Amino acid sequence: MSDCLLLALDVGNTNITLGAFDGPEMITHWRMATHRTMTADELALTVRDLFALADLDAPSRCLKGTVAASVVPTLDRAIREWGDRYLNGRLLLVDRTVDLGITIRYIPPEAVGADRLVNAIAAYHEYGGPCIVVDFGTATTFDVVADNGDYLGGAISPGIGISTEALFHNASKLPRVDIVAPTTAIGKTTSDSLTSGVVYGFASQVDGMVQRIRKELGTEAGVIATGGLAEVICKETETARLVDPWLTLKGLALIWRRVKGAGS
Repeated sequence: MSDCLLLALDVGNTNITLGAFDGPEMITHWRMATHRTMTADELALTVRDLFALADLDAPSRCLKGTVAASVVPTLDRAIREWGDRYLNGRLLLVDRTVDLGITIRYIPPEAVGADRLVNAIAAYHEYGGPCIVVDFGTATTFDVVADNGDYLGGAISPGIGISTEALFHNASKLPRVDIVAPTTAIGKTTSDSLTSGVVYGFASQVDGMVQRIRKELGTEAGVIATGGLAEVICKETETARLVDPWLTLKGLALIWRRVKGAGS
């Protein structure tokens, strides 16, 4: 392992995922809850402790740079301040000012979330196009990439977590259940019925959206799934069997190398 690592952060509404890269290889990764009031100092302490747990040198000494994408505006300032104070400015926060090397067909282009663009870039680099990226996050997003790498747009629907929480909150007699693979579509208990409805229901949503998008494209675009519950849901789909749980972090590393140079 080299002495200089790249740290990638995907700052989502529910979780922050982090990955340490040695060249193109991600050597370790972490996931933590998103706290919207986190300060630069708290972020620095958290990252330092994660590096210590992984037996890595202190971030201030072993990092050649940090690249981040955030969909939480309240944390953007803390991330930038962390980069200035603790990383000697070696921070790239992906936003509309960064040259991503793709044409964005969304209207207006700056309205599309950075994480969605990062996913599109990673999927095209790893698997080619045309392709559809399904990201199971706070929202479930579908992002469409053309055969030349252009970002075409997509769809946004409520995510699994917020959908199930709304159900449990508004239907007091329904118990919370773990989201695991159901054994049958016809549940014989309330717990089994909920599991079936959530897993098969969201799997059917994926298949339905993919089929509609493919019809509009006029081609059998490949499908890449990512996000926390991708593996559980995609095992029950017919269209989204390729799961890449760290797609966003890989995309961030690609953007860093593009902006800072291939050898960075």
